[in-house]
Amino acid sequence: MPRNQFQRMVFAFITVVITVHAYVFFSLYVIHGGMFKGLTGEIGVLAAISKMGGVPVFGKPVPIWAVVLIEFVLAFTLENLLGSPLSFKLACKNFDPRSTHPVLFETAIICATVGIMCPAMSFIAAFLYYNYQFGFSIWTLLADWLKLVCFNFPFAFFTQLFFIQPAVRTIFKFLFAKDIRNRSRKNDGQAVMKDFC
Repeated sequence: MPRNQFQRMVFAFITVVITVHAYVFFSLYVIHGGMFKGLTGEIGVLAAISKMGGVPVFGKPVPIWAVVLIEFVLAFTLENLLGSPLSFKLACKNFDPRSTHPVLFETAIICATVGIMCPAMSFIAAFLYYNYQFGFSIWTLLADWLKLVCFNFPFAFFTQLFFIQPAVRTIFKFLFAKDIRNRSRKNDGQAVMKDFC
């Protein structure tokens, strides 16, 4: 769908805004919520995080908005430098974008993006949220990373495929409706000329 660098950046921005909020919620409530409540004795996750003084990042408590901002910057950078370019190349290795139905090709890109971004962001999260109070062990970091991949991959796959990417494409089509219409007219005109010649 995006046709130039600006559109790719906007597409990545929309994707990351939605994705980061979904993953922070998933991480704080589903993965770590029980632990936070157990540590503090609170019955709600937000109350537990508040009692802890925030979410531990590098062993220091930070507010949830800071966690969202940190993850947004990291995910947006990683998506633009690694996720988008590699996922498109991987999809092109298996499917020809000119002859493959657009829905199938977009699905291949989504699957490749999840396959790249989920392990990468899970590793970053394992490093950021590691329990540094008891020292550091590479083996514990790797175990935490694998655990996060096991939790995050199914969530990433299904939310990206069935919720996030359809929402992003809808928003993108709304924002770039004029460009999409102009491109469609140009393609229709070229098809008429080919039929005429």
